[in-house]
Amino acid sequence: MSSSLPSIMICGHGSRDKGAVEEFNQLAVRIQERLPEHHVESGFLEFATPIIRTGLDKLRDAGAKKIVCLPGMLFAAGHVKNDLPSEVNNYAAENADANGGLEMIYAPDLGIDPGLLEAAKQRIEEALEAAGDGVAMADTLLLVVGRGTNDSDANSNVAKVTRMLWEGLQVGWAETAYSGVAFPLVDQALQRVTKMGFKRIVVFPYFLFSGILVTRIYDWADAAGAANPGVEIIKASYLNDHPKVIDAFLGRMQDALNGTGAMNCQLCKYREQIIGHEHDQGAAQVGHHHHVQGIGTEDNAQDRGVHHGHGHHHNHAHGHSHSHDHGHEHAHGHAHGHAHGDAEA
Repeated sequence: MSSSLPSIMICGHGSRDKGAVEEFNQLAVRIQERLPEHHVESGFLEFATPIIRTGLDKLRDAGAKKIVCLPGMLFAAGHVKNDLPSEVNNYAAENADANGGLEMIYAPDLGIDPGLLEAAKQRIEEALEAAGDGVAMADTLLLVVGRGTNDSDANSNVAKVTRMLWEGLQVGWAETAYSGVAFPLVDQALQRVTKMGFKRIVVFPYFLFSGILVTRIYDWADAAGAANPGVEIIKASYLNDHPKVIDAFLGRMQDALNGTGAMNCQLCKYREQIIGHEHDQGAAQVGHHHHVQGIGTEDNAQDRGVHHGHGHHHNHAHGHSHSHDHGHEHAHGHAHGHAHGDAEA
C-alpha cells in the first residue's frame, strides 16, 4: 500500500443482525481487493463494532494524510446528512495537526446510479428466472421496497428507482413501499396490489444488505402469498456485493477526490422549506448515536483484517459544508426505521 495515496474509510450504519454485519464486512473486502494500493478501513455508526472512530484511528496511526470517507448507504437522509458528517467533522477538528495535517474528504451517498439500477435489474431478473416461465411481464407487478425515513427527499428517490425499473423491465405495473417510518409499509402495499389482478408480484428490497428489516419484508411477502394463493409472490434478493455496487462506491470515491461529487441539496429539508418539514430548516448538525455505538454485536463485527479505508473529507464535497451553513440537525432524519430495529449495516 502506498502512503502517498488517499486512505479510504467505509462508513456503515451497523446492525444487530450478524448476517448484515458480515455482508458489510465482505463488501469492504471487495473494495479493498479493487484498491490494493490504498489503505482501507471500515466501521459502523451504531450497533456494531468496530465503530467508525476505530477505523479512522488506524488510518491516522498508519500515517494517512488524506482520508476519503465513503457512506455505505444508498440515499442521503439523516445518517448521511447529519450523523456521519458530525463524526467526520469532529474527528477532523480533533486531528487537525496529526501527521502535519489530516485532510478529511466526505464522499456523497451512492444515490441513483446507472450501475445500481443495472444491479437491481439483475437481482429482479434472477428471481424471475428462478420462478420459471409461464407468466408474462405484462402480468407481473413489481413492488420496490425502500428503507423508509422521515426525509421526503430520500423517500422520493426510492420512488424514482421504482419508476426507472418499471420502464426498464417493462413489467405491467410497479409500486413503492417502505420497511418502516414512511408509508405505505410493505404489508399495507401488499394488501392493495394483490387485489389488482396481476398473476405474479415480485417483492424487491432496494437495500444494500440483509438484516432485520429485509427479514421483515420477506415475512410480509410470505404472509401475503399464503393469504392470496391465486397470486404468485416471489422474493428478489437485495443488492449486496454485486460488482456494480462496488463500481458505485469507487465512483463516489473518485468523485470526492475530483471535487465533482456533490450531494444533491436541492430538496434538502435542512436547507429549504419543504412541505411537512418546515421546522427542520436550519437545524444545527449534531450526531445522535453515541448511546448505541458498538452495541449489539461485540463478537460478530470484529475488524476482520480487511482494513477498510474510511476517508471523510468533511468539508463536504457535496457542498453541505457540514459544519453546515444550514446546520443539519438530523435529529429527525435518523428516525430511519429505528423503531423497527435498525437493520442496515
